[in-house]
Amino acid sequence: MSEREDAVYEAASMYYLQDVTMEVIARRMGVSRSTVSRMIKEARSSGLVRVSIEPRGDGASSLSRHLHQRFGVRARVVPVRAGATDVQRLDQVARVAGRLITEWVQPGTVLGLAWGTTLSAVVEHLVPKHAPGSAVVQLNGAANPVTSGIPHAGSIITAAAEAFDASVHHFPVPAFFDYAGTKQAMWRERSIRSVLTVQARADMAVFGVGAFTGALASHVYAGGYMSEEDQQLLRAEGVVGDVCTVLLREDGSYADIELNARATGPTPAELARVARRVCVVAGNAKVPPLLGALRARVATDLIIDEGTARTLLDRARLPIPAVPGSGRGER
Repeated sequence: MSEREDAVYEAASMYYLQDVTMEVIARRMGVSRSTVSRMIKEARSSGLVRVSIEPRGDGASSLSRHLHQRFGVRARVVPVRAGATDVQRLDQVARVAGRLITEWVQPGTVLGLAWGTTLSAVVEHLVPKHAPGSAVVQLNGAANPVTSGIPHAGSIITAAAEAFDASVHHFPVPAFFDYAGTKQAMWRERSIRSVLTVQARADMAVFGVGAFTGALASHVYAGGYMSEEDQQLLRAEGVVGDVCTVLLREDGSYADIELNARATGPTPAELARVARRVCVVAGNAKVPPLLGALRARVATDLIIDEGTARTLLDRARLPIPAVPGSGRGER
């Protein structure tokens, strides 16, 4: 370690482990209090120090308990001040998600990541941490008829891999193939199968939910991945959003949606093979697709802001709207 790193370690040890005040640390080390403050901040940002807060009371907040009872997920509900914008909600949730994911990634972990607005925010808040033998793999393709999609998705996957000194596995396929037969043929290619093999070994998957509407437009609907005509057709079929570009209805059904035969992301059934599945959500516009995702059992862990959690629980009490021609009604 360098002299600077030694000093940061010494200051952090006194401050966090010995409850020594910054003033006393400054006197002992012969530096100013502001220098000590900077070293403490550096210890946090570098990952040398990680701070966690245990849930109150019996191990979960009231909202967390209700979410667990209703959907069977381990929920982390992030307090956000009243009147916060969707951008502010997402930033607060992404901060918590970034630190939790950093804590959960260990040497040898295979981390599967989707891409999109939410995941981009989460990756910004990962704390650099050396996790030898770990890997980061992209879960769903990103190319589309308008752009390659590679810069957006690639930057997310690469940044996560750099945070953990992990190997990186990009998935060089479209978000949606034009034909289901093309997907089936590509899935037999050795280069694609090698990525699918890494996906199948994932210990943890992290993803958001995409929604048709909202202040923060979901990348799959705003980035040229499907036309407005396609979106209108999906709405008519009762589709409310997606997880890993696999489209869902609010009742959790997805298997009979034609476009899913051409989607390159893992289905809820395929995701279920991953031991820890972390869904990160902020904003009320995400509630209908999140309900669909939770009903399809895509997540073991949910990181969500308080306002969205309340809206989710309120909506979960309502009957599910009937989808014309689907044979499904209210329940």
